[in-house]
Amino acid sequence: MKRFNWQIWAGFLLTFGGLLSFPLFFVRYPSTRDFPWPNLLLVALAIVLLVIGLKRAFQRGRSKIAKVMACVLTTLSVAAIGLFLWSFFILAKQLPPSRGAPLVGQKAPDFTLSDTSEKQVMLSELLSTPINGTKPKGVLLVFYRGYW
Repeated sequence: MKRFNWQIWAGFLLTFGGLLSFPLFFVRYPSTRDFPWPNLLLVALAIVLLVIGLKRAFQRGRSKIAKVMACVLTTLSVAAIGLFLWSFFILAKQLPPSRGAPLVGQKAPDFTLSDTSEKQVMLSELLSTPINGTKPKGVLLVFYRGYW
Protein backbone atom coordinates (compact mmCIF):
# COMPACT_ATOMS: atom_id res chain seq x y z
CA MET A 1 0.00 0.00 0.00
CA LYS A 2 1.47 3.33 -1.07
CA ARG A 3 1.40 6.33 1.19
CA PHE A 4 -1.53 8.73 1.15
CA ASN A 5 -1.08 11.57 -1.39
CA TRP A 6 -1.64 14.44 1.02
CA GLN A 7 -0.16 17.06 -1.33
CA ILE A 8 -2.97 16.77 -3.87
CA TRP A 9 -5.66 16.98 -1.17
CA ALA A 10 -3.91 19.88 0.58
CA GLY A 11 -3.63 21.73 -2.74
CA PHE A 12 -7.30 21.09 -3.49
CA LEU A 13 -8.47 22.28 -0.06
CA LEU A 14 -6.10 25.27 -0.10
CA THR A 15 -7.43 26.30 -3.50
CA PHE A 16 -11.01 26.52 -2.30
CA GLY A 17 -10.02 27.92 1.10
CA GLY A 18 -7.97 30.62 -0.59
CA LEU A 19 -10.71 31.51 -3.03
CA LEU A 20 -13.56 31.48 -0.52
CA SER A 21 -11.59 33.61 1.92
CA PHE A 22 -11.87 36.58 -0.47
CA PRO A 23 -15.67 37.08 -0.30
CA LEU A 24 -15.92 35.87 3.28
CA PHE A 25 -13.01 37.76 4.85
CA PHE A 26 -10.61 39.75 2.66
CA VAL A 27 -13.28 41.82 0.89
CA ARG A 28 -13.81 43.75 4.16
CA TYR A 29 -10.43 45.51 4.01
CA PRO A 30 -9.45 48.01 1.28
CA SER A 31 -5.87 46.74 1.04
CA THR A 32 -7.08 43.25 0.12
CA ARG A 33 -10.37 44.17 -1.60
CA ASP A 34 -8.79 46.25 -4.35
CA PHE A 35 -6.15 43.64 -5.20
CA PRO A 36 -6.49 40.10 -3.76
CA TRP A 37 -2.79 39.54 -2.99
CA PRO A 38 -3.36 37.14 -0.03
CA ASN A 39 -5.64 35.01 -2.18
CA LEU A 40 -3.11 34.95 -5.00
CA LEU A 41 -0.42 33.83 -2.55
CA LEU A 42 -2.66 31.04 -1.24
CA VAL A 43 -3.51 30.00 -4.80
CA ALA A 44 0.19 29.97 -5.75
CA LEU A 45 0.94 27.69 -2.80
CA ALA A 46 -2.02 25.49 -3.78
CA ILE A 47 -0.70 25.21 -7.34
CA VAL A 48 2.71 24.10 -6.05
CA LEU A 49 1.05 21.44 -3.90
CA LEU A 50 -1.16 20.32 -6.79
CA VAL A 51 1.83 19.92 -9.12
CA ILE A 52 3.74 17.92 -6.49
CA GLY A 53 0.68 15.79 -5.78
CA LEU A 54 0.01 15.22 -9.47
CA LYS A 55 3.62 14.13 -10.05
CA ARG A 56 3.38 11.82 -7.06
CA ALA A 57 0.11 10.31 -8.29
CA PHE A 58 1.73 9.27 -11.57
CA GLN A 59 4.74 7.56 -10.03
CA ARG A 60 5.29 3.91 -10.86
CA GLY A 61 3.16 1.57 -8.80
CA ARG A 62 0.24 3.94 -8.14
CA SER A 63 -3.28 2.69 -8.76
CA LYS A 64 -5.54 3.99 -11.52
CA ILE A 65 -7.95 5.36 -8.93
CA ALA A 66 -5.19 7.51 -7.43
CA LYS A 67 -4.31 8.83 -10.88
CA VAL A 68 -7.96 9.59 -11.75
CA MET A 69 -8.57 11.30 -8.39
CA ALA A 70 -5.45 13.41 -8.81
CA CYS A 71 -6.57 14.48 -12.27
CA VAL A 72 -10.09 15.29 -11.09
CA LEU A 73 -8.92 17.31 -8.07
CA THR A 74 -6.36 19.20 -10.15
CA THR A 75 -8.92 19.95 -12.88
CA LEU A 76 -11.47 21.24 -10.36
CA SER A 77 -8.83 23.39 -8.66
CA VAL A 78 -7.56 24.87 -11.93
CA ALA A 79 -11.13 25.59 -13.05
CA ALA A 80 -11.92 27.34 -9.76
CA ILE A 81 -8.72 29.39 -9.95
CA GLY A 82 -9.49 30.34 -13.56
CA LEU A 83 -13.04 31.39 -12.64
CA PHE A 84 -11.77 33.52 -9.75
CA LEU A 85 -9.11 35.22 -11.89
CA TRP A 86 -11.56 35.77 -14.74
CA SER A 87 -14.26 37.22 -12.48
CA PHE A 88 -11.89 39.49 -10.54
CA PHE A 89 -9.57 40.76 -13.28
CA ILE A 90 -11.79 40.68 -16.38
CA LEU A 91 -15.48 40.61 -15.46
CA ALA A 92 -15.22 43.18 -12.65
CA LYS A 93 -13.47 45.65 -14.99
CA GLN A 94 -16.44 45.49 -17.39
CA LEU A 95 -18.82 47.06 -14.88
CA PRO A 96 -20.11 50.36 -16.24
CA PRO A 97 -18.73 53.49 -14.60
CA SER A 98 -21.17 55.53 -12.52
CA ARG A 99 -20.79 58.83 -14.32
CA GLY A 100 -23.86 60.34 -12.64
CA ALA A 101 -22.69 59.68 -9.08
CA PRO A 102 -21.40 62.70 -7.18
CA LEU A 103 -17.69 62.70 -6.42
CA VAL A 104 -16.22 63.08 -2.95
CA GLY A 105 -16.62 66.69 -1.84
CA GLN A 106 -19.04 67.51 -4.66
CA LYS A 107 -22.44 68.93 -3.77
CA ALA A 108 -25.25 66.37 -4.12
CA PRO A 109 -28.11 67.20 -6.50
CA ASP A 110 -31.45 68.09 -4.96
CA PHE A 111 -33.70 65.09 -4.37
CA THR A 112 -36.88 64.12 -2.54
CA LEU A 113 -37.19 61.09 -0.26
CA SER A 114 -39.70 59.78 2.27
CA ASP A 115 -38.75 60.01 5.94
CA THR A 116 -39.71 57.44 8.58
CA SER A 117 -43.25 58.85 8.83
CA GLU A 118 -43.71 58.67 5.00
CA LYS A 119 -43.51 62.50 4.71
CA GLN A 120 -41.74 63.73 1.56
CA VAL A 121 -38.56 65.66 2.42
CA MET A 122 -36.35 67.59 -0.02
CA LEU A 123 -32.61 68.03 0.44
CA SER A 124 -32.90 71.78 -0.18
CA GLU A 125 -35.49 72.04 2.66
CA LEU A 126 -33.20 70.22 5.08
CA LEU A 127 -30.30 72.53 4.22
CA SER A 128 -32.35 75.73 4.52
CA THR A 129 -34.66 75.03 7.50
CA PRO A 130 -33.15 76.43 10.72
CA ILE A 131 -32.60 74.05 13.64
CA ASN A 132 -32.58 75.75 17.06
CA GLY A 133 -32.26 79.12 15.31
CA THR A 134 -29.20 78.26 13.20
CA LYS A 135 -28.96 77.13 9.62
CA PRO A 136 -27.64 73.53 9.35
CA LYS A 137 -24.13 73.07 7.96
CA GLY A 138 -24.90 69.81 6.20
CA VAL A 139 -27.06 66.73 5.99
CA LEU A 140 -26.11 63.14 6.76
CA LEU A 141 -27.70 60.70 4.36
CA VAL A 142 -27.49 57.00 5.27
CA PHE A 143 -28.21 54.25 2.76
CA TYR A 144 -29.42 51.12 4.52
CA ARG A 145 -29.73 48.00 2.40
CA GLY A 146 -31.86 46.16 4.92
CA TYR A 147 -35.60 46.35 5.27
CA TRP A 148 -37.80 46.97 8.29
